[in-house]
Amino acid sequence: MPVKNRFAELQDEITAWRRDFHENPEILFETHRTSALVAERLKEFGCDEIVTGIGRTGVVGVIKGKSDTSGKVIGLRADMDALPIHEQTGLEYKSKTDGAMHACGHDGHTAMLLGAAKYLSETRNFDGTVVVIFQPAEEGGGGGREMCEDGMMERWGIQEVYGMHNWPGKPVGSFAIRPGAFFAATDQFDITFEGRGGHAAKPQETVDTTVMAAQAVLALQTIASRNADPIDQVVVSVTSFETSSKAFNVIPQRVQLKGTVRTMSKDMRDLAETRIKDICAGIAATFGGTVDVTYHRGYPVMVNHEEQTDFAAEVAKAVSGDCEEAPLVMGGEDFAFMLEERPGAYILVGNGDSAAVHHPEYNFNDEAIPAGCSWWAEIVERRMPAA
Repeated sequence: MPVKNRFAELQDEITAWRRDFHENPEILFETHRTSALVAERLKEFGCDEIVTGIGRTGVVGVIKGKSDTSGKVIGLRADMDALPIHEQTGLEYKSKTDGAMHACGHDGHTAMLLGAAKYLSETRNFDGTVVVIFQPAEEGGGGGREMCEDGMMERWGIQEVYGMHNWPGKPVGSFAIRPGAFFAATDQFDITFEGRGGHAAKPQETVDTTVMAAQAVLALQTIASRNADPIDQVVVSVTSFETSSKAFNVIPQRVQLKGTVRTMSKDMRDLAETRIKDICAGIAATFGGTVDVTYHRGYPVMVNHEEQTDFAAEVAKAVSGDCEEAPLVMGGEDFAFMLEERPGAYILVGNGDSAAVHHPEYNFNDEAIPAGCSWWAEIVERRMPAA
């Protein structure tokens, strides 16, 4: 079945919701206005149950089908939060909050799931229950983890869960997905080398932390080139190098490095953490200094379940006529926490020739709305066909 006619009829209304969200971005868990509007819309649609405050500011809506002989419960999830970026699109509906913008398309994700919720509430042409999940703090806050820790899956008996993200550079309304590891685990490290500062004219009297840190920046790259199996994925990036002195003639007492690690498996994640600590300890010992390494594990690898991925791809092909195999993505995605709790799948929908996500000129393409909404609705109607 192609894009549903009802979503062509609703496109202007859904677009208006999306642009309102875009104009009023909220960061991390501070999605108070967005969450309130989502709950208000779900109430207007006639959802059977609406609960706010899940995962701090998350919203859950329950829609029951015409029958429930199947006993199936499917979760559909969209993220709501924006990014701390100054928008440079020049749009009429550009962000009214300086330093915050919807640079990743979560405004579109939220609007599309609302559109699907409206349709499903109108038709209820399925046998079972749909739980629509509107999540805060995907962009680094772990809102998905918090909603799960609040007992969301158990409270509503969710059996499967599905998510979606727009994808710049892919034709509007087309889809891509892959089974297994899809988005990377995203970890952070903070490394502090301590030495003995002094005058640059007397280096022999110092323990030079700049040299230690410079050696570490280079040596950390050997984790990928010499420790990891070449067929595995690992990216170690040092993104900040800061000394305790800003003077040109002072060897600093302390240097701090910060960075990220991206991996696609638990074993590679463990290897990266161990090697970062060992390499830095060895360098500090070699030069007579000390080092402190803090390694913070962020989002886990997002792993699509095979059966649900095949089903999601089948639905995507029915909607758009095609569904490609997606590439591995070294970015993180906290839908991973939900996929650790329940089987499910995460799919990409084309955003056309737009700026990349997290860019100040990015904008969600409203022409993708009918395809995205149709995919959500078809997931429900095909997975839980009316009795």
